[in-house]
Amino acid sequence: MPLPDASTLSTARLRLRPLCTEDAAPLFTMYSDTEFMRYWSFPAMTRFEQAVEYLTRRMQGAATETEIVWVVELAATHEVIGTCSLFNADATSKHAEIGFGLLRPFWGHGYMSEAARAAIDCGFDVLQLHRIEAEIDPRNTASARVLERLGFVREGLLRERWIIDGEISDGEIYGLLRTDRR
Repeated sequence: MPLPDASTLSTARLRLRPLCTEDAAPLFTMYSDTEFMRYWSFPAMTRFEQAVEYLTRRMQGAATETEIVWVVELAATHEVIGTCSLFNADATSKHAEIGFGLLRPFWGHGYMSEAARAAIDCGFDVLQLHRIEAEIDPRNTASARVLERLGFVREGLLRERWIIDGEISDGEIYGLLRTDRR
């Protein structure tokens, strides 16, 4: 399913905008933080070049309309605090996955719920999706709370789904239907 160029989304406290090359530094800060990366599906970055490569791949995905990745900024200061994305879209079934991450100093303030709600609204209202899915590590209770707060339903467990740096972990699937929206 082709996804359009990411437009800028605004909420009361946040601005979600398309990636740009200047985002490599905050992405490296986020993806090199081992506590932040504890539940991700790839290991923590150890070199700045990895962030540049990651950014390049995400920007190429946006250019080929296979994903939308927004940088989440504080509206008042334009400080980058995280990312939110829609990806793996399927045109026939009208579904996509959502992913998100937030720099550790900004955890616990409701920012990710606010950003993800804007992405979900875009998915249903602009992209006309029928379903949005998320997969998280079951130990990631903070992400589970965000998803549940947004109306997602836990639908299943993928046993031993990931092996990251030799550690085996499960994946938990959440789903939100257009008709589930609050």
